[in-house]
Amino acid sequence: MDQLTLGIGTRLQHTNFGPGVIVGIRYASYLISFINHGVKEIDKNDPQLDEIIPENVSIEIETVSDVEKSLLKILRLWGDTTELVPLGDRWKGGTMLLQPADKTQKPKEIPVDIFFHKIVMLRDRLRVLEQQINAHKLLSDEDKVNLQQYITRIYGSLTTFNVLFKNKEQWFVGEKGSAE
Repeated sequence: MDQLTLGIGTRLQHTNFGPGVIVGIRYASYLISFINHGVKEIDKNDPQLDEIIPENVSIEIETVSDVEKSLLKILRLWGDTTELVPLGDRWKGGTMLLQPADKTQKPKEIPVDIFFHKIVMLRDRLRVLEQQINAHKLLSDEDKVNLQQYITRIYGSLTTFNVLFKNKEQWFVGEKGSAE
């Protein structure tokens, strides 16, 4: 059989185990689900293995983490789900006070965790908007770039709220931060 790494979904025939489908790939072997023998780990160079229908043939090996990253990207693009973004420890249980300049007016007190949740939702919706712009079939590349620049500036305006995030990798990044 060819030395290329066959993709998940490739249908194979094994002399001893019969027909099967690749369900996992390791460095030197395939995890193959056989109809009558369950999942078996078979060496890639096993001479008793014959390819029936190739699927996703590639030279690279896809790891579980690569598949998870791809799946998460797809879910973020098409789903209305948000990742769990933790609030910085020092802000937990805190409140934000909006005090009008006119002292005769009543101030507004907002729990920081509720305000933070709204900031995270805003960020997630901006990401979806960005993905929809990039995938839009009727916009020209120039229009996409122009709209992308506006979104980048919006991210830049929101960097003030990075102080609320527990993890730096979840911060807003504007034009200056993306160039670094």
